[in-house]
Amino acid sequence: MQNQFSPSKPLVAAFVQLGSVMRSIGQSDPWPGFEIGLSEAEYDRLNQVPADVAKTNGWFTEENVRHALRAWGVALTDESLNKWLKPYGDLPAPKPKTVAIIMAGNVPMVGFHDLLCVLMAGHRVLVKLSSEDDVLIPIFIKILGTFSPEVQQKVLYARGKMENFDAVIATGSDNSARYFEYYFGKYPSVIRKNRTSVAVITEHTSDEELSLLGEDIFRYFGLGCRNVTKIYVPRSFDLDRFFGAIFPWQTLATHNKYANNYDYCKALWMLNGEELVENGFVLLKHDEGLHSPVGSMFYERYDDLADLNKRLLKMSDQLQCIVGQGAVPFGCAQKPGLADYADSVDTMRFLLQL
Repeated sequence: MQNQFSPSKPLVAAFVQLGSVMRSIGQSDPWPGFEIGLSEAEYDRLNQVPADVAKTNGWFTEENVRHALRAWGVALTDESLNKWLKPYGDLPAPKPKTVAIIMAGNVPMVGFHDLLCVLMAGHRVLVKLSSEDDVLIPIFIKILGTFSPEVQQKVLYARGKMENFDAVIATGSDNSARYFEYYFGKYPSVIRKNRTSVAVITEHTSDEELSLLGEDIFRYFGLGCRNVTKIYVPRSFDLDRFFGAIFPWQTLATHNKYANNYDYCKALWMLNGEELVENGFVLLKHDEGLHSPVGSMFYERYDDLADLNKRLLKMSDQLQCIVGQGAVPFGCAQKPGLADYADSVDTMRFLLQL
């Protein structure tokens, strides 16, 4: 009888230790002592990385990088990891294979979950980094390797053409997904396309919830697939309530890249005679589409909530998550759990069934 899957306890412990490091760096804490697993000099150098990354990628501000690290610090605890892995204990342990991961770079550390899954499943990893996020991932993999020597032997980087792998996990746009499907068609694969998220506001949505919605919309400048790019509001909803709730995010107007997108969309839509509502840092445009450009939000009014839910169900293959209305709570879109798989594809089960 084939052995059942059982995660490596030393590897789990190494990720827990890494989570402590990420949590501390995310909070900009001073060196907590040797229990963190790094010397004071190593820790201080690492604590400077978020600021350094911000200098090379304008979208990866220091606050957003530290926010991503705090989120991982919360996720990588012994309790969370074991709770996540427990349901897979009835699956047979797979023969180790090499899994290629083609990572996106729209959000800091966005490819880290795939890496975690592959290593936990007992496979080797061939990482193809995004040019937009080619600093953070290698640094934290290296730190993980100091806590778990087995990691050092299991992670390789593809600098050019990808070769010698058995399966693929690739994330990209709809166009790149077509290329991935053609190029990697003969391999077992998980190919992710371009999804986005929406929010449903009802007459019962409080001002506090609307304020929390700002986090779902503007964190990472709206560049992630879990960012809300469209809101559905009741026919009688006063948009001034929405603008008032998200006002704390007004500092986005001072960010050069974001402001350039805002100005471009405003000029283009005004030239086309589009009707816009604005507040100086976000444009609100009535549109049936889902993917609003950076610096803007689409909105649509509805009369019947049940009818809207039916419409959203038909669009499920285009949506990463729905905020509000008994789905993802307001303010939590950028706080996925380890079992909240992208595109609703269970990556861990895929890996264990290779």
